[in-house]
Amino acid sequence: MKVYLGSDHRGYSLKEKIAKWLFEWRYVFTDVGADHLDPDDDYTKYASEVASLVADNKDSRGILLCGSGVGVDVVANKFDGVRASIGKSVEQVKAGREDDDMNVLVIAADFTSEIEAKNMLKVFLETKFDKAARHTRRLEDIKRIEENN
Repeated sequence: MKVYLGSDHRGYSLKEKIAKWLFEWRYVFTDVGADHLDPDDDYTKYASEVASLVADNKDSRGILLCGSGVGVDVVANKFDGVRASIGKSVEQVKAGREDDDMNVLVIAADFTSEIEAKNMLKVFLETKFDKAARHTRRLEDIKRIEENN
């Protein structure tokens, strides 16, 4: 599985820690930026880059950060095939992976501690979609909705 990582200035510090964890855990990942702290950058750049890569690479996952998480979440979910969600807890992220095949974890850097982020990241990367008939049916419904918009 390939992992794509991106953040604006408000999530930059936590993104750098996440990159370190991904390296230590031996995940193949691409950090699309920001590559330095720039207080004037825009989350839209990084969210669209990660979402585009996840949409084009079926078995990949994305991780996005911004201050509230809302901006990158909104942008990522504009891309067909992307199922991004703001992580609130380990249990919620696990449910999002199992039930909805969530493929982009959004972290609200201003409201998430380092340990919370690390724990959510771990479960996001390790939890598999359960492929229950009702969950698969719902993903097919989402595809149809995307095709008609």
